[in-house]
Amino acid sequence: MRLIFTIYVVLFSLFQSTMVFANDDPAMAEFLKETRALYDLKEAAFASGDIKPILNRFYSTDVISTDYEGITRVGTAGIRPLYEEVIDLYTVKVTSIYPNVRGDIGWDWANFEVFAKKPDVEGFVIKILFLWEKVDGEWICKGDIYVLGDFNAAPK
Repeated sequence: MRLIFTIYVVLFSLFQSTMVFANDDPAMAEFLKETRALYDLKEAAFASGDIKPILNRFYSTDVISTDYEGITRVGTAGIRPLYEEVIDLYTVKVTSIYPNVRGDIGWDWANFEVFAKKPDVEGFVIKILFLWEKVDGEWICKGDIYVLGDFNAAPK
């Protein structure tokens, strides 16, 4: 029992020190700051019903997006019809859950909460993986894939 406790303490300490290093990483801090600004831009675009910032700044022109039904949309021309359909129905909130960055490439597992603007429309939550690349000094979303669900929900 003592050996198990010691192993637990050592593993916990290693995990904690890894978290400290991740939190002190300037690349991660920059990634989190800049992607948060882009999440804020996307949230504001939904709130105002304007898809232009989403298509012209959040996503790259060659974005690839796959939804929970397996439908893949390629390029901003491919995702435009979806955003035109939903932009007036919902507002959104993006919460970064598991971000990671390596040089000019990053990804972020996030909760994407969708709130209805109209009482006859239901909201929902999706788990989304955003794929990021730093291009000409700016982060841009190169793709995403999502399923229904919530990272904060209790496992079944």
